[in-house]
Amino acid sequence: MSDQPPPGTEPTIRTIPMPANTNAAGDIFGGWLMAQMDIAAGLVSAREARGRTSTVAVDAMQFHRPVKVGDEVSLYARLLSVGRSSMRIEVRAWRRDRHTEHSEQVTSAIFTFVALDEDGRPRPVDLALRTP
Repeated sequence: MSDQPPPGTEPTIRTIPMPANTNAAGDIFGGWLMAQMDIAAGLVSAREARGRTSTVAVDAMQFHRPVKVGDEVSLYARLLSVGRSSMRIEVRAWRRDRHTEHSEQVTSAIFTFVALDEDGRPRPVDLALRTP
């Protein structure tokens, strides 16, 4: 993982994990972090699809550094590609100790979402409506 500063863009989500989100060692559960990443990717997919979307896949995810209670967690999500009804979105998670300015990337993954119609069936992503 990179020790470079976080991307110059604004994070999609910024949050702080609490004690209820920890395992017995005091580290944040990987599932909690993955859920936050899914939320960030979902925000991007819903905006691009102009409607309801659902996660259908997550590419391999490796946790490189632990996240502790009170860390500021910033999630950066960006659209990689759009298919007929699907979207691939990269999400990178960074942590910053609450008492310093040091940030480090802790994980990343690519989420695949599909646009859904009112009945929950896949529908085309209308490219004419996509955000620039």
